[in-house]
Amino acid sequence: MRKALVIGIDYYEKVSLLHGCVNDAYSVKQVLERHSDGTRNFAVAMIAATGESSPLSRKQLREGIVELFKDDSEVALLYYSGHGFIDNFGGYLVTSDCSDGDDGLSMNEILKIANDSPARNRIVVLDACHSGLLGDFDRSVNVATLKEGITILTSSSKDQYSVETNGSGVFTNLFVDALNGSAANLVGHITPGSVYAHIDQSLGPWQQRPIFKTNVKSFVALRKTQPPIALQELHEIIELFPDKGYQFPLDPSFEPDSDSPIKGNTQKFAILQKYNRINLLIPVDAPHMYHAAMESKACKLTVLGEHYWSLVKNELL
Repeated sequence: MRKALVIGIDYYEKVSLLHGCVNDAYSVKQVLERHSDGTRNFAVAMIAATGESSPLSRKQLREGIVELFKDDSEVALLYYSGHGFIDNFGGYLVTSDCSDGDDGLSMNEILKIANDSPARNRIVVLDACHSGLLGDFDRSVNVATLKEGITILTSSSKDQYSVETNGSGVFTNLFVDALNGSAANLVGHITPGSVYAHIDQSLGPWQQRPIFKTNVKSFVALRKTQPPIALQELHEIIELFPDKGYQFPLDPSFEPDSDSPIKGNTQKFAILQKYNRINLLIPVDAPHMYHAAMESKACKLTVLGEHYWSLVKNELL
């Protein structure tokens, strides 16, 4: 069972309104509900505070989070887009009924609910100002605040504001882009770690900085997309390269457009070219794979290729 609670708050009774949070929530909901092949992914519950007729109170937010994390789900994911607030006593998610930020839902309380959850993987994603405070090291007791199975991804550090442009949060835009495939590995899996890496690389050092905190033994896949190469073809890497340092010899018989192609060799060359396109191998002493074949050169694995060779060899893929 994979559950997600997606929250977007544009409407506030007593503090400034927001304009892109509900749109962001809808985008996250849409990308989480199904894998790229259309199969079911998360069962998503969404709360959207769009105006006076649909406010979200602190009590409702808390009840929703408790409901999300109460079961022994495989994954329980919370996404929140709205105002965040920080003072000397902690951080808060600001709901529609708040007069001041500190009357919102405490980040410490949210973390306690997630920490105490029986769900195997608990993931909290916040697109809010100052959200990086969530899960900070507790110096008062000198222990880590994240129990095993917790992952936190926030749009900015505790001292920063989160930027919204063109009706969407900069962070959420990148988050959705990552889930749509930009953060997928070669088997099409997208993990919290790869999502963070994508967002981190996309934001410059002078922009808001995403924060990533986790205490897990291994990452769960948040979504699956179509891989750039078939798994069966990827498994052939250990047959084509008997060891990681092997240089695969080529000659004109591998190139289909040569004067003397050999069917078995051209079939192998097609797979080698796929490896080359996804940066698993490079030609040796030649600018392109075509030239390597026609000039009887070789090709060898890249560092990434060696990594996937090891995964296949150790039956981890």
